[in-house]
Amino acid sequence: MQELTTKYIRKPDWLKVRLPNNKSYINVKQIVSEHKLHTICESGNCPNIGECWGAGTATFLILGNICTRSCRFCAVKTGKPFPPDVNEPENVANSIKLMNLKHCVLTSVDRDDLPDGGANHWAKTIKSIRNISPETTIESLIPDFKGETKLLDFIIDVKPEIVSHNLETVRRLTKEVRIQAKYERSLDVLKYLSENGINTKSGIMLGLGETEEEIFETMDDILKTGCKIITIGQYLQPSSLHLPVQKFPTPDEFNNYHQVAINKGFKFAECAPLVRSSYHAEKHI
Repeated sequence: MQELTTKYIRKPDWLKVRLPNNKSYINVKQIVSEHKLHTICESGNCPNIGECWGAGTATFLILGNICTRSCRFCAVKTGKPFPPDVNEPENVANSIKLMNLKHCVLTSVDRDDLPDGGANHWAKTIKSIRNISPETTIESLIPDFKGETKLLDFIIDVKPEIVSHNLETVRRLTKEVRIQAKYERSLDVLKYLSENGINTKSGIMLGLGETEEEIFETMDDILKTGCKIITIGQYLQPSSLHLPVQKFPTPDEFNNYHQVAINKGFKFAECAPLVRSSYHAEKHI
């Protein structure tokens, strides 16, 4: 495997974002705090938190904010998680109702410490949202559940409008970027979901040392699973302990990847430096 360099590269101007301070952002922040909710917006240091919270949307992080895996790109804490909060499904559903969301995104940490990987908790949360806010559409950004189809069935049975599972990077870099994950296993997850009638979505980050040829190969691999929605964004190093950025592709390069993805057969392709998996998620329904 090609060794990643540790040379620091200065962020370009197109990655600068405004600090949030509008009323909608403050309102979402208060609801998240009052209901003791976790969001990937905060835990993942998302650069779009100002735009999304300012628009009254958020991506809810269920099953706690401590992950059992230690991916080298991710800002979420790694360690021994607390037991799942039995009140969380209802708390999340009530908050979505309070925010009057037409569309919501759920994601979670990996819970390899649980026998079912948290799949039952996932199902309970989605059912609670259906019961309390039936008009709200749902996207579920799920872990791989170690590829166990009986656990994926928990998600399939509650029928989210979209189920996302990210490859994050190209095949060659997977072992270094997502230490406990497997490239082929993630493809198998997407394929199983697609074959069972689920609209699927996947995403990758650029700037970790991948080549253009590898990016195109990854697009093809995702398409073969039946997945027709892709997000491509810039990897940003959360701290000095995480993998360094190898390159900052220009906005024009991202525009080219968008056109290539559409030409290859994707129905939706969100490709830009600040794009994250849940960015503009409501448009993908």
